[in-house]
Amino acid sequence: MGFSSSPLLLLLFVYKASLLPFVCCLNAEGLSLLAVKGFISQDPEGTMANWNYTSKDPCSWIGVTCESGGVVSLSIPKRGLLGSIHPALGSLSSLRHINLRNNRFSGSLPPELFLARSLKSVVLYGNCLTGRLPSSIGALSFLQVLVLSRNYFSGSVPTSLTQCKRLKSLDLSNNNFTNPLPIGFPSSLLALEKLDLSYNKFNGSIPDGIGNLSSLQGTADFSHNLFSGLIPEGLGSLPEMVYIDLSYNNLSGPIPQYGALVNRGPTAFIGNPFLCGPPLKNPCSSGVPSTDPYLPTDNHAASPMEVSNNSSGNRSKSSGFTRIQVAAIVLSDVVGICLIAFVFFYFYRRIIASKGKQSLAITKKGLKEKRDCMCFKKDESETISENTEHVDLVSLDPHVSFNLDELLKASAFVLGKSEVGTLYKVVLEDGLILAVRRLGEGRQQRFKEFQNEVEAVGRVRHPNIVRLRAYYWSLEEKLLIYDYIPNGNLSSAIHGLGPFVCQPLSWETRLQIMRETAKALSFLHEFSPKKHVHGELKPTNILLGPQMEPYISDFGVGRVADIATSSPPLQTNGTTLNAVRSSGTCYQAPEALRNMKPSQKMGCLLLWCHTT
Repeated sequence: MGFSSSPLLLLLFVYKASLLPFVCCLNAEGLSLLAVKGFISQDPEGTMANWNYTSKDPCSWIGVTCESGGVVSLSIPKRGLLGSIHPALGSLSSLRHINLRNNRFSGSLPPELFLARSLKSVVLYGNCLTGRLPSSIGALSFLQVLVLSRNYFSGSVPTSLTQCKRLKSLDLSNNNFTNPLPIGFPSSLLALEKLDLSYNKFNGSIPDGIGNLSSLQGTADFSHNLFSGLIPEGLGSLPEMVYIDLSYNNLSGPIPQYGALVNRGPTAFIGNPFLCGPPLKNPCSSGVPSTDPYLPTDNHAASPMEVSNNSSGNRSKSSGFTRIQVAAIVLSDVVGICLIAFVFFYFYRRIIASKGKQSLAITKKGLKEKRDCMCFKKDESETISENTEHVDLVSLDPHVSFNLDELLKASAFVLGKSEVGTLYKVVLEDGLILAVRRLGEGRQQRFKEFQNEVEAVGRVRHPNIVRLRAYYWSLEEKLLIYDYIPNGNLSSAIHGLGPFVCQPLSWETRLQIMRETAKALSFLHEFSPKKHVHGELKPTNILLGPQMEPYISDFGVGRVADIATSSPPLQTNGTTLNAVRSSGTCYQAPEALRNMKPSQKMGCLLLWCHTT
């Protein structure tokens, strides 16, 4: 049967033939990239729109970089791509860099991916990848950066990874890796500069050979795993600048007082109930051998008889002190100390009586190395005015068990900055996590107004409103201490960002969040002590708890910030303002800035939640 007798067959032949010129124009690497695109089921931003057969040059495609006609880099981060990784990527012989972070790739890594022997960096942070890490990764002799954090990888780390001798940055954090670390890992990776194994399920002991990694910088993070046994003294051989984090494991025994392990704060060791010794407050029992290299161990400790014999033998060689001389020295020391204490308290009482003021200095405290820090200014000349009654941490909750000193010694991480100040995540020594807002600086001494407003906010108690637990006031520092809500905010959840990258909110969950938010607002408007109005209700101010329960945050912060930073007062009780808001302060709803009654409606928020 010829083409003349079958018009349909003829048309099909002509169509297929028309594609041949375009296909022939693409080289093998272009075809491989099209195969990669074929595994993408969703491309919400149209990033790969120009990846097609009609393009003669794949080097012009978005995210593709070439050198000498060969593809050397594929970089498409944060584009919401949904799909899996095609094995054809491994056929790109010149490929050196892969960056697909913060997308929604799922499935396992194909072993063929690591056939691209020229790979130097593989960054797959923030996807939904699962399965084991292929052992073929050991063939990447040029690999320098491997970032697989915030995925769902499981199983053991392949032993072949120890063959990547040029590896400088290794981040396997926030996955489901299990089992002990393989022999030689990571101690054989001598070029390693960054190591992060946190938030996995690794078990077994921490290899002593890690102390040989002299190139490490920043943090060696083993936290939030199941490591057990003693802390190897070899960790002390790491460079002094390395921050070693061993928190929240099952480690036991004394903390070695050696090298890089000396002078580390307790936050590096908390969450290990069987660890003992400084800097923890859990002393080691007498049966636990000392790890201090300068002290004798129990096996070599001299017995009382040996000490007696040695002392008598030494007395024959030197004159020493008689008992009367020793007693005289001790007595003179005691008298001297008492005299100094008497003089100190005498002058101290005179200063207090004459000035009636109290000095306050807040020590600088912070954390660096990829962590922002909460730093408090130190000025020993600063004093609190006479009408300021509280210069220490003031609790608004009888269950608050921490003090200002513990707060200032804690690790602090910046969560965000706004017109009303900086918000920190603060982790205390005992593991308690708080949110601390440091308000903007202001020198107006309006402590009474500040105190009244903060305590009014602190009296608002509702299960869907973030609790204000305590506050601190000084001339330069104003702190508000809240419960920490761990699951991000409604805006991130709706847009599938942060912890919600793989699980966007369902309609049922959205409705539940809105229902509970409405109940909290109703309580504020009708039953709170002053019938407050929030003034800045928006998706980022609705935080989400572990079970997706909503918490209204930043309630009352605008008014408190106005007092702390000397701005004109705002209304909070449903009446009107005393003055128009000056520019440069925090945003408030328009009706809160005019002579009109604030609205209690939340229709815009409901509309946004159901249409986004």
